[in-house]
Amino acid sequence: MKEFSNRYIFIFSLAMVVIVATILSLAATLLQPRQARNLELEKKKSILESINVQADFSNADELYSKYITESFVLDYKGNIKEGEDAFNVELRNEQRKPLEQQSLPVFIAIPESGERITIIPLEGKGLWGPIYGYISLKPDMNTVYGVTFDHKGETPGLGAEINTPWFEKQFIGKQIFEEGKFVSIKVVKASSKKAEGGGADATSGSTHGVDAISGGTITSKGLEAMLYDCLVKYEDYLRKNAK
Repeated sequence: MKEFSNRYIFIFSLAMVVIVATILSLAATLLQPRQARNLELEKKKSILESINVQADFSNADELYSKYITESFVLDYKGNIKEGEDAFNVELRNEQRKPLEQQSLPVFIAIPESGERITIIPLEGKGLWGPIYGYISLKPDMNTVYGVTFDHKGETPGLGAEINTPWFEKQFIGKQIFEEGKFVSIKVVKASSKKAEGGGADATSGSTHGVDAISGGTITSKGLEAMLYDCLVKYEDYLRKNAK
């Protein structure tokens, strides 16, 4: 009798595992198109935010079509690679390849200002996981038009501040070249005077620096490294196309 009882429990448990696995698999299959669509809209929103255009899921398609006029993929020498879709390039996957094999996406926008703005995607490492975003450059291929950053798991109130307006707005107007040399943008720790509530910003008057996040040193340095490591790959293209 005991043997029968144990066998029944085993068969019942096995049946439940199969049923639950089937339901989960079916749900994942049915939800996959919706998840892919949400990721597409989120990406469009982020690209638009880098040119200071706010969008949501209801109007991301419309605004993306309005402002993003062109996209293409470059090689590491700044030449256009034919037959590749910039929107579908996964930057994280490209970074695992040797530089000469990487595909580098570029998006071109014409915002209300009428300028031709170049948008470059970014991907790096924060304290607890990936950080990423987009940076847009004016026609001189030097001056920052706008940025947007985000993260997977940075600390709330500390590293997570990288995607707040006060931090992102600091980048507008900064420059990535100095006297013809690529220098990127430094994320600089605020001075003790500023931390005490007085004096000028740590980066006051700096063309190439912004204030770091107080208490978020590792995330700030990760973002600084992300900017340099991603933008330097586009240096040849930026030089050749500066107006």
